[in-house]
Amino acid sequence: MSICKTNNIKSLYISAAHKSSGKTIVSLGLSRILANLNHEVQTFKKGPDYIDMSWLALSSRNQCYNLDFNTQTKKEIIDCYNSNKTKINLIEGNKGLYDGLDLKGSDDNSAMSILTKSNVVLVIDTQGITRGIAPLLQGYINFETKCNIQGIILNKVNNERHENKLVNAVKNYTDLKILGSVRKNKELIISERHLGLIPANEQKLANKNIDQISKIINESIDKNEFLKIGINFKEKKTKRILSNSIKVNKKNAIRVGVFYDKSFGFYYADDLDNFKNFGAEIVYIDSEKDINLKNVDAIFIGGGFPEVNAKNIIDNRKLMLEIKNFVENNGPVYAECGGLMYLAKSIKYKNKTYKMAGIIPGTVKMNEKPIGRGYVKLKVKKNHLWGMKKNVLLNAHEFHHASLIYEKNYKYKHIYNMKRGYGINGNDDGFVYKNLLANFAHLRHTKKSPWIKYFINFIKENCND
Repeated sequence: MSICKTNNIKSLYISAAHKSSGKTIVSLGLSRILANLNHEVQTFKKGPDYIDMSWLALSSRNQCYNLDFNTQTKKEIIDCYNSNKTKINLIEGNKGLYDGLDLKGSDDNSAMSILTKSNVVLVIDTQGITRGIAPLLQGYINFETKCNIQGIILNKVNNERHENKLVNAVKNYTDLKILGSVRKNKELIISERHLGLIPANEQKLANKNIDQISKIINESIDKNEFLKIGINFKEKKTKRILSNSIKVNKKNAIRVGVFYDKSFGFYYADDLDNFKNFGAEIVYIDSEKDINLKNVDAIFIGGGFPEVNAKNIIDNRKLMLEIKNFVENNGPVYAECGGLMYLAKSIKYKNKTYKMAGIIPGTVKMNEKPIGRGYVKLKVKKNHLWGMKKNVLLNAHEFHHASLIYEKNYKYKHIYNMKRGYGINGNDDGFVYKNLLANFAHLRHTKKSPWIKYFINFIKENCND
C-alpha cells in the first residue's frame, strides 16, 4: 500500500459533459507525462471498467484501482482510495459529470469527486460550439455547488480562430482555468479506436499508443495553469517510490494460477491484492506460451478477448488438455466471461469455428451487438459451489457479445438467478461442473460479496496435497 502524508496530496477528477469527449486520452496523456517526470502518480477509474483501467495502469506504470458505487459502499470507496493514494492522484470518470443511475445523483461522477475531495477537470468536446460553451459551463458549475470544478481542457478544437472564440467565451463568462487546448488530430482518433481493440497488457503496441498520446497532450496543456491547481510538471531528480506490493509467505501458501496475457487481462487490481491478503500466491499463466500447467492448487481465468486470439490459443492444445484434466480431477476453477469462452466446446467468430477446451458442453457464438451489458444483480441459489448463502444478492457487472448455446439434452446446473442483467440465458448465470464455476458476470470482492474468501476456503477444502 502507498503511504504518504495527507498534506500536499493532489487529486484530479477527469470528467466531461458527456461520454466520448476525450477523458481517456487526456487521462492517459497526463499520467504518462507525470510518470516520465518521476512523479508518484496513482490512477483510479470510476465504475467497473476493465479496459480503461488497464490502460491507465500501463500509462502510469502503476496499478489502477476501480471506484464503484454499485459494488462498493462509500466507506469501501474511501478505504480503497486512501490506502492507495499517493502525491498525485488521477481519477478518470465515466460518461458525463452528472450521469448516473440515481436521478438524485448519489452515484454520479460529481458525487465521487465530492467523496474523494477531488478537484474536477472537465474535458469539453468543442466540435460545433463557440460562445455556446459559456452557458454549458455555467450550468455545470451551478448544478451541484459542492462539486469543485477547477478548470477545463478544450478538446477537438478546429484551429486558432475556433480556439480564440472558445477562450474568450470561457474567460468572459466563467472563472474556470483553461488548462489546455487539444486540436483535432487524426492520430488521437486512431489511438482512441485502438484503446478498445488492443488490450493494454499487449504492452509493445499499447506503449507506442500511449507515448503518441502523451506527446500530443504534453504539447496541448498549459503547465502554468496546472501549477495554479497544484500540479507541478517539473521533473523530479529521484525516481518515484511505489510500495503497493503485498508480500506472501510462500511456504504454506495456496497457489492460484491466474491467466494473464494478451487474451486474458480483465481483473480488478484490488481483487488480485485480496488473493494475496488471504495468503494465496498468484502464479501467472500465459494461454499461448505456457505449454504445461504450472504447479497450482486452483485456477482463475478472467475476462478478455479470447476470440481475437483464438488461433494462437488453440495452437497451445497441450495446455488446454491439462486444464481439462485439472477440472476432471476436481481441481477448483473459477472463470469469468472470456474464461468461460475458453472452457467451452468451441467459439464461432467471423465465420470461423475454433475448438476450445471442451469442458463446458456448448458453443460460444460471437454477436455484433452486446448480449449482456452493464450492472447486474445475481441471486444466489441453494447449494452454491463455494458455500455462499442462499438468496444473497450480489452486485456485479457484465459486458459480452457472446452467446453460450448448450448441446441439446444436456442437463446443466446454474447457481445464480438473474435479478438484473442477462448472464448465460437471460435468467441464470454461474455454470457448475464438478469444482468448476463459470459465469459471464464479473464479481468483485467486497464486504457484501466476499467471493475471494469463499473461493479460497473452497480451495483449501478441495485442493490435492
